[in-house]
Amino acid sequence: MGDVSKAESEFLAERFEAHRSHLRAVAYRMLGSLAEADDAVQEAWLKLSRADAGRVDNLGGWLTTVVGRVCLDMLRSRRTRGEEPLEEPGVRMPEPVISPVSGIDPEQEALLADSVGLALLVVLETLTPAERLAFVLHDLFAVPFEEIAPIVGRTPAASRQLASRARRRVQGGAPAPDPDLAQQREVVDAFLAAAREGDFDALVAVLDPDVVARSEGGVTAGAAAVASGASSFAHLARIARPALVNGAAGVVVVADGRLVSVLAFTVVHGRIAVIDILNDPERLAGLDVTVLDR
Repeated sequence: MGDVSKAESEFLAERFEAHRSHLRAVAYRMLGSLAEADDAVQEAWLKLSRADAGRVDNLGGWLTTVVGRVCLDMLRSRRTRGEEPLEEPGVRMPEPVISPVSGIDPEQEALLADSVGLALLVVLETLTPAERLAFVLHDLFAVPFEEIAPIVGRTPAASRQLASRARRRVQGGAPAPDPDLAQQREVVDAFLAAAREGDFDALVAVLDPDVVARSEGGVTAGAAAVASGASSFAHLARIARPALVNGAAGVVVVADGRLVSVLAFTVVHGRIAVIDILNDPERLAGLDVTVLDR
């Protein structure tokens, strides 16, 4: 960037900070990891500090596409390390954002704007890196395909096709949840009560007939199959604590001070349509559940 004064450098840093929460939201949707999202945002700052910022007309748009490009590279490097999304029966679970039932804090609100439920992130993990970028930037952040095209090395028309394919996957695997959080909680509480009692019929009653339960260990589909599995969940249901998982009704299971499981529920038309379960000890160890005690 050449020689810049301290005042110019501080002004640039202030302009960047004004966009940080937006950039973190973009990166979280792209990567499904808060730590990696922060790394991507930091990389964008380094690129800005080396660029001729005075020639950037729309800093927010420029930074959004820079973060998109950084995230695309990170997703592709996952694949070269053999960490590409798992095929069914398992799914690659993203990192959830856990909040107390009393509500999410302002920083989390910015991160989770536009209802970025865990179910959406799970489906995004099944996309190719280019599909994910096209969908996230266009459908979630209204970036034109003309600006997406050079990032993925495609024409605008081909970029539109990428987003279209991704959209179909998302619509099939991440239905829009009921907006009323209190009603979501009622349904989840009814599920837990039925699981504690091992009441198969009561479980089926709160599950959508086509419910899907997903974890890295496998995918179970259908109300009868999911209810059968939930009946064996009785001992964990007794110690499950209510929480918000990515802003929606969910539960965490803590045993002996250790996080054992996180469950996110997608409630549609008063029934549970999707249950996403994170129970990988290594992934759980990095999550902060002290927020639930606030």
